Amino acid sequence: MQITPVMVRECNIILKRRKSKRRFMLSDRFSVAKSKEMFILFQSYHNPSNDIEKAIRSWNGGPRYSMRRTQSYYEKVKRAMK
Repeated sequence: MQITPVMVRECNIILKRRKSKRRFMLSDRFSVAKSKEMFILFQSYHNPSNDIEKAIRSWNGGPRYSMRRTQSYYEKVKRAMK
């Protein structure tokens, strides 16, 4: 999974809002298990309905993604899912 420094920061903001003492470090991006945890945390906060299209687009474009800018990534993921 491609976890960016921005995603680590966003996950730490979510944890802080949830009053958790836990925080991710930049080095956690290289752990598959912790990367999955960050993905699940991000989706649980920004996509509680578990909408697959929203999950794909927000993972690529952030929580305020652009439909136009995430279109090619969305199509690429959908092809890979077949």
